[in-house]
Amino acid sequence: MSFYSVKDYQTLLQNGKTTCVDAVSFYIHNIKRNKHLNAFLEVYEHEALQRARQLDEKRASGETTGKLHGVITGIKDVICYKDHTVSAGSLILEKFTSIYNATVVEKLLKEDAIIIGRQNCDEFAMGSSNENSAYGAVLNSLDNTKVPGGSSGGSAVSVQADLCMISLGSDTGGSVRQPADFCGIVGLKPSYGRVSRYGLIAYASSFDQIGIFAKNIPDAALVLEAIGGKDEFDSTAVDDIFLYKKEALNHKAYRIGYFPATFNHPSLDPEIAEKQKNFLNKLQDNGIEIIPIDFDLLDYVVPAYYILTTAEASSNLSRYDGIKYGTSQHEKEIEEQINLTRSNYFGKEVKRRIMLGTFVLSEGYYDAYVSQAQKVRNILLNKVNAVFKETDAIISPVSPTTAFTFGEKSNDPTEMFLADIYTVFANLVGIPGVSVPLFRHSNGMPFGLQLMASHLNELALLALAEKISVINERL
Repeated sequence: MSFYSVKDYQTLLQNGKTTCVDAVSFYIHNIKRNKHLNAFLEVYEHEALQRARQLDEKRASGETTGKLHGVITGIKDVICYKDHTVSAGSLILEKFTSIYNATVVEKLLKEDAIIIGRQNCDEFAMGSSNENSAYGAVLNSLDNTKVPGGSSGGSAVSVQADLCMISLGSDTGGSVRQPADFCGIVGLKPSYGRVSRYGLIAYASSFDQIGIFAKNIPDAALVLEAIGGKDEFDSTAVDDIFLYKKEALNHKAYRIGYFPATFNHPSLDPEIAEKQKNFLNKLQDNGIEIIPIDFDLLDYVVPAYYILTTAEASSNLSRYDGIKYGTSQHEKEIEEQINLTRSNYFGKEVKRRIMLGTFVLSEGYYDAYVSQAQKVRNILLNKVNAVFKETDAIISPVSPTTAFTFGEKSNDPTEMFLADIYTVFANLVGIPGVSVPLFRHSNGMPFGLQLMASHLNELALLALAEKISVINERL
């Protein structure tokens, strides 16, 4: 009973060919059978079955059903769900129970979704491989020796391995798009402000955005319709209703821009580069104009991103002191208690980023690092605004490589950081990006392409993503 699309599943529900209870039972069975993947930290089995029964009764009674009626959903362990544990993959929040719902959770429930469990992730969403979780690494279901990508690795593998229909993750610098690429599924990072961040445990607040994993573009678009929009609890959430009507753009002659430096970068796997360049030519043969754009700032993107995000993380994570909530190392002196709590319960990667952020914020270094990184961010924003006056989207690789082997990069933080070279751009300038699965490497692992569009232009972004997926299927 594997469901490829929400539309097909809901048609089966309406025709009486299946039930929500049957669907939940199927996914719970799959989760148990694939426990070794470590994708879920907690499964809400009894709760999900109870909600499934209620939704089956609702549908049978003729009541109006929500957009996500019966859709089996997982949430990354950084999204608050009232009366449920949320730990951010960290020992410092190991037994913390949320006292409220994130806005996205409220909206999922309002639209009749079924939340089946919370999913493993890199600690505080810091990582590109899901090797940094305090609760063990998540395994890529296509090859258990490979990482699933990070930080939303559990959410990506859950959709990849049929453990749920869709998942919500978070994307601060590629944490939805990169694991989606490594797992061969769709990963959507909406525009900054498109989806409320209320109830999302913060990493870097001016970069964080809740994103969506799905098996196809229409499912991702449907979820975005359900969870996007204004929120009185998040002043950065925009009052802009998103509805996916791709037919309105079917007649459009698309113009896609690309930065030659991204496809010629020395870090990019030669086979990935060759297949992607060939595909750009095929898109042109199919009526999509492909335009090279001069861009000489690629090597500034990752440094600017890590300076700014670690600075924000240093501030955001200062609230975890073991006094107000969370795990604590009890000592007589408050200062010693805080020091020991953070030393014992924060992981290695989190400590590295807190220390880096504290350093760049310190007196004498702020102007040399943070101020300069902010200038780079502003230059990039001006650049991207000029690009979108001439094009409908920007296309690029998602990651320099396919999913790599566990331990391959974990001892070299710089190499791990550079794995984000293609994805952090969208977060720096706040635009939407989507990872579209298209190809298979000779090593057997999937990879695709990333599309980015102007701020709040998810309609064109997703319509174009679906169009290139169809072109690829025809080739």
